[in-house]
Amino acid sequence: QVQLAESGGGLVQPGGSLRLSCAASGRTSDNVDMGWFRQAPGKAREYVAAITRSGISTYYADSVRGRFTISRDTAKNTVYLQMTSLKPEDTAVYYCAATPARYGFSRHRAGEYDYWGQGTQVTVSS
Repeated sequence: QVQLAESGGGLVQPGGSLRLSCAASGRTSDNVDMGWFRQAPGKAREYVAAITRSGISTYYADSVRGRFTISRDTAKNTVYLQMTSLKPEDTAVYYCAATPARYGFSRHRAGEYDYWGQGTQVTVSS
């Protein structure tokens, strides 16, 4: 089992920045690939970014590439999502997700992830 706890959400003005954190704990928490998803009111959950267990490989949705950066501190079992140049359309609840590390799965599909955090609200508004 893996437990995930997100933090770092809040209210920010357009063009601003936020950093989200996701701390993983549990017996196998050091052997997972991880991802960030988001869900805006009335919309489906949307893939944002993903990172491999080692932290070497990262992946992004087109909508955030160049503005968001996913990273990982393996010593702390924590994944970060640095968000810059935020737009009102980035407003959503952001979820951290984890799945046993492996090759060849579709990292952008929510159904591939076994563990989810409770979510943290990000609101981009003036």
